[in-house]
Amino acid sequence: MITVAGFNTAIDHLMQVDALHPGEVNRALREQVLPGGKGLHVAQTIAALGEPVQLIGLVDAAHRNLIARRMSERGVLFHGVEIDAPLRHCIALQDANGQITEVLGQGPQLGERDRAALQRAFRLALAESELVILSGSLPRGLATDTYAELALQVSVAGKRCLVDASGEVLRQAVAAQPFLLKPNREEAEALSGRTVGDLDAAAGVLRDLSARGVAMPVLSLGALGALGMDKSGVWHAAVELEQVRNTVGSGDCFLAGMAVAIQRGKPLPEALRLAVACGAANAMEVETGYVRPDQVDALLGQVRMRAWTP
Repeated sequence: MITVAGFNTAIDHLMQVDALHPGEVNRALREQVLPGGKGLHVAQTIAALGEPVQLIGLVDAAHRNLIARRMSERGVLFHGVEIDAPLRHCIALQDANGQITEVLGQGPQLGERDRAALQRAFRLALAESELVILSGSLPRGLATDTYAELALQVSVAGKRCLVDASGEVLRQAVAAQPFLLKPNREEAEALSGRTVGDLDAAAGVLRDLSARGVAMPVLSLGALGALGMDKSGVWHAAVELEQVRNTVGSGDCFLAGMAVAIQRGKPLPEALRLAVACGAANAMEVETGYVRPDQVDALLGQVRMRAWTP
């Protein structure tokens, strides 16, 4: 069983417009309203790839049935921690050229009871987990060292922990030495304090993270693909797409691919290949943070893989 701690559940609104005109009335041509959040995207993609997965996240009364039904349809065991405050709402506006403008809501402020309930749900899930993923932003009211503390709990339990975070949460998580850490380019630049303009610079970030005790640091670079590092060396994977429809959530699908490959005992090059195929499959579809297995299979053979040397 893979457990995803994606505490900061969201309600995603994807609206497609002809063009986005700030300061004017913009009318949507099409609209989707779906449960969201990075952890939820990771979990439903893992399920699509055929691995048992459970998700721990917040839920409110207004959206309890919507989220539970969607997760059940997607094959995810959802452990919803219900709170009195409303969930955060995130809006993505996509124009005719495919450019997306996002507005991310702040979300609820958690109290002591809510924090304790999340911790309790995590401990129960950890007991039956083989692999744990900490994904996405933290709800307000949780300390920035939350992922670091949870990663240490996973390590003490003798299990592997994968972390996808940003800012101070990411910085503190590094000190906990999770098995895998997956920043994107912007997060890596903020973490390292230097520009990541090419693959050599990206490889330098991986080497720094490896020296700090991260067994498998991975860096996603958008159109440049991804770099990963373990004891076998540094590997680069990339794929070219003729059409890109929605890149939001591709990093989450990438992480899901990495998790599934690791769970199946695959070496790093094969894990990167699956991860890049998953990220690309998401980018080819309108829905955020989900892949079709047949699309992933079709892309696997198109991913270019090589050992990276400076």
